Amino acid sequence: MGLSVSDMSKGLTVEYQDELYRIVEYEHSKRGRGDAFARVKLKSLDTGKVLSRTFKGKEEVKKAYMETRPLKFLYSSGESYHFMDETDYSQFEILEEKLGDKVKYLKDNLTVKGLFHEGRLVSIELPTFVELEVVDTKPGVKGDTASGGEKPATLETGLEIKVPLFLKEGATVKVDTRDGTYVERV
Repeated sequence: MGLSVSDMSKGLTVEYQDELYRIVEYEHSKRGRGDAFARVKLKSLDTGKVLSRTFKGKEEVKKAYMETRPLKFLYSSGESYHFMDETDYSQFEILEEKLGDKVKYLKDNLTVKGLFHEGRLVSIELPTFVELEVVDTKPGVKGDTASGGEKPATLETGLEIKVPLFLKEGATVKVDTRDGTYVERV
């Protein structure tokens, strides 16, 4: 039995065509006397591909039950990223292609939420903010505010962001993981 279009929502994880997807966009419509339908964008948790689909009534989409557990990032080796469950010390490995841009925020001992489906780690959720050290930036020149008072900086994980002119190499900054922007100096 599938989900009805009114049961779907943005952020829900579903099983569709034997694959796990997260709903990233959802638009519910009902026209006149016809049945309700939903226009949905689905992002695969395994491959990252995005599908656009229209669902009517109850189709072959079922809700995927996800378990969330706190994990600690241990290390990366090549294309693999290793995490540990602190409750039972079991370790999990996930490929870089499944994590996507999230790898730019991972540093040793960072606590994240692991998303599990049927005992398999399928993805992680980052904390809203992470603290990272600035490893490379040009010195800010006094009076150089034509670009809005910001300059590019490279952080310890390789992430490049815009930071205020007063920041120097070695400073620790708080970064918003939702959009990759500078929040404040720590």
